[in-house]
Amino acid sequence: MDPNRIMTALKGTIDPGLRRAAETELNQSFKIINFAPTLLQVIMSDMVEFPVRQAAAIYLKNMVSQYWQDREPAPGQVTFPFNIHENDRQQIREHIVEAVIQSPESIRYKKPEERGPLLVAMQLFLPRVQALLSQLLPDVTAASVLIQKQILKIFHSLVQFSLPLQLINNTVMTQWMEILRAVMDRDVPPETLEVDEDDRPELVWWKCKKWALHIITRLFERYGSPGNVTKEYCEFADFFLRTYAVGIQQVLLKVVDEHRQRRYVTPQVLQQSLNYLSQGLSHSLTWKHMKPHMQEVVFPLMCYRDEDDKLWQEDPYEYIRVKFSKDLYDDHALPATAAQSLLSKAARKRKEVLPQMMEFCHQTLMSPTADPRRKDGALHCIGALAELLRKKRLYREQMELMLQNYVFPLLNSPLGYLRARSCWVLHCFSPLRFHDEVSLRNAVELVKQDLIADKEMPVKVEAAIALQALVSHQEEAKRYIRPYVRPVMQELLHIVKETENDDLTNVIQKMICEYNQEVATIAVDMTQNLAEIFMRVLQSEEYEESEDKTVMALGILSTIDTILTVMEDHKEITQQLEGICLQVIGLVLQKPIIEFYEEILSLAFGLTCQSVSPQMWQLLGVLFQVFQHDCFDYFTDLMPLLHNYVTVDTDMLLSNPKHLEVIYTMCKKEAECHAAKLLEVIVLQCRGRGIDQVRPRVHPLFVEAVLERLTRGVKTSELRTMCLQVAIAGLYYNPPLLVHTLENMHFPNSDQPITAHFINQWMNDTEFFLGLHDRKMCIIGLSVLMELPSRPEALEGVAAQVLPSVLLLFLGLKHLYASRLLHKPDLMARAEEIPSDEDEVTESRGGEEDDDDEDEDDYWDEEGLEGTPLEEYSTPLDYDNGEDEYTFFTAALLRVQTSDTSWYQKLTAPLSDEQKKQLQEIYRTTRGGSQNRLIKHIDDINMVTVW
Repeated sequence: MDPNRIMTALKGTIDPGLRRAAETELNQSFKIINFAPTLLQVIMSDMVEFPVRQAAAIYLKNMVSQYWQDREPAPGQVTFPFNIHENDRQQIREHIVEAVIQSPESIRYKKPEERGPLLVAMQLFLPRVQALLSQLLPDVTAASVLIQKQILKIFHSLVQFSLPLQLINNTVMTQWMEILRAVMDRDVPPETLEVDEDDRPELVWWKCKKWALHIITRLFERYGSPGNVTKEYCEFADFFLRTYAVGIQQVLLKVVDEHRQRRYVTPQVLQQSLNYLSQGLSHSLTWKHMKPHMQEVVFPLMCYRDEDDKLWQEDPYEYIRVKFSKDLYDDHALPATAAQSLLSKAARKRKEVLPQMMEFCHQTLMSPTADPRRKDGALHCIGALAELLRKKRLYREQMELMLQNYVFPLLNSPLGYLRARSCWVLHCFSPLRFHDEVSLRNAVELVKQDLIADKEMPVKVEAAIALQALVSHQEEAKRYIRPYVRPVMQELLHIVKETENDDLTNVIQKMICEYNQEVATIAVDMTQNLAEIFMRVLQSEEYEESEDKTVMALGILSTIDTILTVMEDHKEITQQLEGICLQVIGLVLQKPIIEFYEEILSLAFGLTCQSVSPQMWQLLGVLFQVFQHDCFDYFTDLMPLLHNYVTVDTDMLLSNPKHLEVIYTMCKKEAECHAAKLLEVIVLQCRGRGIDQVRPRVHPLFVEAVLERLTRGVKTSELRTMCLQVAIAGLYYNPPLLVHTLENMHFPNSDQPITAHFINQWMNDTEFFLGLHDRKMCIIGLSVLMELPSRPEALEGVAAQVLPSVLLLFLGLKHLYASRLLHKPDLMARAEEIPSDEDEVTESRGGEEDDDDEDEDDYWDEEGLEGTPLEEYSTPLDYDNGEDEYTFFTAALLRVQTSDTSWYQKLTAPLSDEQKKQLQEIYRTTRGGSQNRLIKHIDDINMVTVW
């Protein structure tokens, strides 16, 4: 994401002459990964002029308000609504506090109680703009209405998030509501009909109505809906509902009726009117006046219309984009979507709506003379209510018959829009339990036929989505389609190629997962087709201007990644896919297109899970060059691939010093948790393989890098322990070399070695080693530290802390092992095979330890039961044949007892009686071997479940 491009667009929003183009640019870019963090960078930059920072703050605030939470698809939709990418959310979380601190006072959020100066100013200003607006109302010239619209925007800004009741009392609100009602009730000049229909929403008369509706709807939903408002607005809500709600409702019903009578109303005004009517469903007063009009409000909007037919005939691909990729949460959602939402909400909240609407739809579908467009509307209503109908037994039992009688026949209708609508209805009812196997078979066969043989592209798209939904929800449907996987997948690829519709990439991914064995025979052809589509999208002239193209390209990359994942066990196929994927990766890196880095790194990871080819080793050098210049922000996404380079083909890694040098340079530049973890993985993976002899000498370099980072101060315990862990791994790898490195490193402006600082920091941070691997590494490191033949002086000073630290780590491991066994039934089942005499021993041992549990709780919290995120990057210590921490520690301590009695006494003398019991327990557990340890951990489960 280019910050300069975003800043130029933000600056353009301030200039009336550039505003429309700038807003278009932002609206096409906001779904691209790294857009939101880029806005935050702009906000935080002192080098950016203040108005641009303010525009960025407003845009980011709106994005977070609308798109932060994950959301489910709307009823009948297959595509998940857009939300801010998790990587972007994490970056915002990390920097938002700093951004608030750095932001100038005037763009910081002001709590209602801090808005005194604004309210003082508005006491003078608001009556004046209200008087001006009242004076201008009779004048409907463009210049006058433009000022009216601007005043309404000012009022909307004032009341959007807080209603200042001390400024806007009931009398003042009544004056404003009369103005708003008048704006909505007045006619738009007839000459506006001479303007092209696509341009009419931009006319100032419709924009004025739009802003009046924004205010009306906001007042109702946030301050005027009794039972749904905060305490300070309860009295106002009652007043609003009694005084204004019904009157405004009547005006908006009139607006909707004008549309029903084929008089022009802009989609935004119609949609906002429906949103207001939807808000009134919860209140008996407004529902009483809405109820007689419910059907006539909703049904015409659900029917196929002239404008739909025109779009279908002239541009079926645009029809697909508009009609089948709707986002219910988008401010610009189609009125039909708003009507669908209104119907669904009414059916849930008002019990009479569902039977009345179903009876009406049934009569419409039964009538042989009914207008086909009304049948489309009836099916649209039924599909919109599908989720509710499936929950109610009275209707659920009839839905299969309804599909047989009214939907199946229309799948062969001569009218394309009815075939598409029928596919959509089947999609909506795909989770329905079919009692007649023949009915399900017919449904699958008819939809498959529409997908493969239909000539109309919108029908094929809906058939594809419906087929995938049936396969996902119906086990028998999966079996019916299995013989036709090849032609189905080929047709899906053809549709994606023709329409560049992102919905279909989701469908393909799900079908690949359902039929991974069948897909194996066509995986290479599919990937080649997808790669060609991807390259065509990226090289098209519209790519830079169209956000849809970016989303489509991301969908294709994700689909290729899915193929790689399901083909993971087919080595010969993966080898053939490698060349195709490298072309895609190369294109992204060559351009370069940063927003696709995460996806191509995932592809590269998939190509290196089983083996690393010479071509993939060459890619490491390319990635290094690219990431040198572009963005080390993506190091976290690069980490799985780098882990594969280290662990899958360690021999090749060590055969060329350049490989290690490249990875070390990346880690040193990143210098955070993931980089430190990778260094630890390398040290442990290469133990016994002489990396300290490689030129440059890698082992000291790795350790020096993390120790140098520690000397600069680390605020987070996660990074601090990770840096310590690299050094501990170095100690395990080669104790004398680690000690030598410590003794030869110094703090800035000091001649004192950092050995004492390192050891003290380690002792102080023992409690922050969480998860299985980290605790195990720390125990092994402390065991090696105890045995050092030439002990550093600093170690003598912390002798009393060494064994208590080890015991604390073992305590955490005990609970962690027991907790994990809860989720491994195969290991639990082995407990049944344990002889009864061992059961008695375990019970008595468990009884002894139960008394200690309450005391142990103070040492660690529930977080300790979970693994750390970095544990997914495995090391030889984590394998089944890896070092056993019980055996390693016990052997080390026994050797110390034998070889250096005085040192052993220093280590053990400070132990309390309770700690000595814990140490004896570790000895017994070690002697019992792995099987006895399993029994012990299963016995500990009772303690874990009590928590």
